[in-house]
Amino acid sequence: MSTFIESLVDFLSNGLTRASGWEVFIYTMVVTHITIASVTIFLHRCQAHRALELHAIPSHFFRFWLWMTTGQVTKEWAAVHRKHHAKCETEEDPHSPQTRGIKKVLLEGAELYRIESKNQETLQKYGHGTPDDWMERNVYTRFSWQGLALMLIINFSLFGVIGVTVWAVQMMWIPITAAGIINGIGHYWGYRNYDCVDASTNIFPIGILIGGEELHNNHHTFGTSAKLSSKWYEFDIGWLYIRTLETLGLAKVKKVAPEPKFVANKAAVDMETLQAVITNRYDVMAKYAKTLRRTWREEVASLREKAQFEAARLKATKVLLQREPSKLVSEQQQALSEVLAHSNVLKTMHDMRVELGLIWERSTVSREQLVQQLQDWCTRAEASGIKTLQEFSLRLRTYA
Repeated sequence: MSTFIESLVDFLSNGLTRASGWEVFIYTMVVTHITIASVTIFLHRCQAHRALELHAIPSHFFRFWLWMTTGQVTKEWAAVHRKHHAKCETEEDPHSPQTRGIKKVLLEGAELYRIESKNQETLQKYGHGTPDDWMERNVYTRFSWQGLALMLIINFSLFGVIGVTVWAVQMMWIPITAAGIINGIGHYWGYRNYDCVDASTNIFPIGILIGGEELHNNHHTFGTSAKLSSKWYEFDIGWLYIRTLETLGLAKVKKVAPEPKFVANKAAVDMETLQAVITNRYDVMAKYAKTLRRTWREEVASLREKAQFEAARLKATKVLLQREPSKLVSEQQQALSEVLAHSNVLKTMHDMRVELGLIWERSTVSREQLVQQLQDWCTRAEASGIKTLQEFSLRLRTYA
């Protein structure tokens, strides 16, 4: 009897593996990372956005793993996420910190997801095209919580009582990292490569811990891209996994964000230039914002001297000057106008930016007319006498 009790105590303390603390920690990091990879590759990029196609082998593995580690139903996840993109930063957005508050999304993001996943109208409108085979209907959807129980049994068997803690970490991993951090901080704090219409941000340029999802502003700008990194200093580990699967014949990338190409010393603005500028409009406007920052540094001393604007006001205006003009509310437009009235250079830069943005928004104008408008814009920019604007225009002509 004592031998049995000793064996039971040993099993409860060490499990079948008798793993050390470091081995348990490494196991936990590996399994949570597999979960993150499954979410970003399968649920997000493949199912929600159709950015890639997956072979049956990784597809079924991801579905099975997510059933054990998250209990998420593919149709529900894809539908809620698609609605988030369609209604981003509005009252209908299921989890926008801009409308619900950062604290609400950060701490209760998983609950916001759960509530929206039960909205049948959302599932019917946004849940199309997701798996609907026998396994999905009779196992993954019907017995969603049993997969979590199976994971608990596995962890307990491997490590004993400490396996329950490992399981708890696994259960919290997605609610904290995806529902909380990405949906919360990813729309509230960070840096932006592109001034897209929503408030999305890149949390950190090295996307490893959350599978590349840290590059959230890049994703919202190019929603159907399988690759989330865009700058040379950014790293998307999810893209590394996708390219590995593609090399093995287990995935097929359907779309990635356009990469600007240039023809050196090109002077003429033609149909090819127009198409390249429209295709790469986010890159164009990001470069224009950078040009504005350079111009601002040259003008700020003059503004302080001529108008005696205080530092805080100038700093606020600098931020407004770089934002998409159509997104400014009336109070912000008024504050910006007051400063621009004292700088012809900045006013010209601002007005030219507005005009440039209108080129790809005019749907009733022929392409030949748009080419002429772009040519006129470049001609006026180069005749402005503003060095930074002239340099930008000469670069704009080389898009191809």
